[in-house]
Amino acid sequence: MTDPPTGHPVPVPPGRFLYRALPGGIWALGCVSLLMDASSELVHSLLPVYLSTVIGASMVTIGVIEGVAEAAAAVTRVFSGAFSDHLGRRRPLLVLGYGLAALVKPVFPLASTIGWVFAARLVDRIGKGIRGAPRDALVADITPPRLRGAAYGLRQALDTLGAFLGPLLAMCFMAWLLDDIRAVLWIAVIPALLAVVVLVSAVHEPVTVPQTPAARSGLTLAAARRLPRRYWHVVALGAVFTLARFSEAFLVLRARDVGLAIGYVPLIMVVMNAVYAVFAYPAGLLADALAPRRLLVIGLGVLMAADALLALAVSPVQALAGAALWGLHMACTQGLLAKLVADTARSGLRGTAFGIFNLVVGIALLLASLTAGVLWSACGPAVTFIVGAVFAALAAAGLLLYRPRARG
Repeated sequence: MTDPPTGHPVPVPPGRFLYRALPGGIWALGCVSLLMDASSELVHSLLPVYLSTVIGASMVTIGVIEGVAEAAAAVTRVFSGAFSDHLGRRRPLLVLGYGLAALVKPVFPLASTIGWVFAARLVDRIGKGIRGAPRDALVADITPPRLRGAAYGLRQALDTLGAFLGPLLAMCFMAWLLDDIRAVLWIAVIPALLAVVVLVSAVHEPVTVPQTPAARSGLTLAAARRLPRRYWHVVALGAVFTLARFSEAFLVLRARDVGLAIGYVPLIMVVMNAVYAVFAYPAGLLADALAPRRLLVIGLGVLMAADALLALAVSPVQALAGAALWGLHMACTQGLLAKLVADTARSGLRGTAFGIFNLVVGIALLLASLTAGVLWSACGPAVTFIVGAVFAALAAAGLLLYRPRARG
């Protein structure tokens, strides 16, 4: 068997490319993700500007908040993923994670200090961490192996459609409410609560998740030792990819930096997520039919182009074009990496596998976001995005040069 990042998966019969072949549970999970992401991205599209203009936070502080929050989510995923393996159930942790995210949404408009915003962002991302690995594992649990790329692509497309609608709603309500950011942040509470309702009423799972002795024995590193070498190759790839990018908060700040009016700043996330949503499902289909290396290299090439355009941008139109390319890069890579994790982990260890993967990726995102914040403050936005392009180029070169040994 060849290494997953470079091998050729079994082709899927053409008739099974149809979205109708996917289980109903994938659609239900996608709808939950759509609603929660609409809520979260409405907040996220305004939060950097809210922090920098209303509360007075520095670029380094914003980088710290974003990096620490995402890293907390990644650490939480390890425990929630392993715990879902231990329980043999995913759904209770999904309800807890989405419920936490919904409950904390009112804190954002009520916050008046950096500490409150940081605490709310942290709890919100911990909720994401609790639900992330069990949800990704549940997708694999209920989907036939040869449709996993399509399943992850569809769920990601619906998730990203929500991420597209959130900033769009933010922009519309900013215009309607005369740029009152606090008032607009209250709107995010509604879709968050709806997401929990849909989850409780429409998302189901197999009676039990197949367990390994390592999963039943407790939440230890013993399960990690059972994961194959091919899985750790995927983890390494995910870390390198994440070091080549950073939080989308810096896209929002770049749009503001080149002159986009505060009421239209969410447009940067609308454009990025629109492209992401449109291409996520087709990219998932390609992940089932083509060698993964091709899509990964293409994704890195698109990221380099996005960074270069954002570094050179002098107008809002150029920043929006860079955001569109950023979304295309995400579509090419994120669902594919999730599929590779699922393909290389045994069913009873998938929660643990996704948890470890997201921990490593979260640490990489923390480092990338902290670096971006420091570079922005010390050298300016252009250097920040140029350094991102250099990391992407190094990752692409390593991927092209790497040739795994044939396995006997």
